[in-house]
Amino acid sequence: MPRRLPQLRPERKMNTMKLITSDAQLTPLDSPTAIALANDTDPRSVSLEGVTRIDLHFPKFTDGRAFSQAFLLRRRLGFKGEIRATGDVLADQLQQMLRSGFDAAVLRADQDLSIAQRQLARYGAFYQGDAVQARPHFLKAA
Repeated sequence: MPRRLPQLRPERKMNTMKLITSDAQLTPLDSPTAIALANDTDPRSVSLEGVTRIDLHFPKFTDGRAFSQAFLLRRRLGFKGEIRATGDVLADQLQQMLRSGFDAAVLRADQDLSIAQRQLARYGAFYQGDAVQARPHFLKAA
């Protein structure tokens, strides 16, 4: 008899990203424990002592260096605080941002909040591992 594969079950609630409209982001850094990194800064060269939030900037939606920075911060450096996407942030990038380690995003002014929320709710689980859930689904089920 063939072995039955387990159903995909999300290990985390997929819509856990905090979405912020551009007009609600009045000051970029509203806390002394928050820092902003330019997208050409190596996160490994920055002291994270006492930092609770890191803003990573997307100067253009086609510039993906902040994805790499977020991944480094979560997976290699073990940063547990908030990683916030700022700049040219589009709703269709949110799912990849979440999987790369971001947990907050300031949407570009022309982006609709309800569309962004639907985009995040679109997928319930992923077969591959990511920055937050490193183990792929097939290893979790074994």
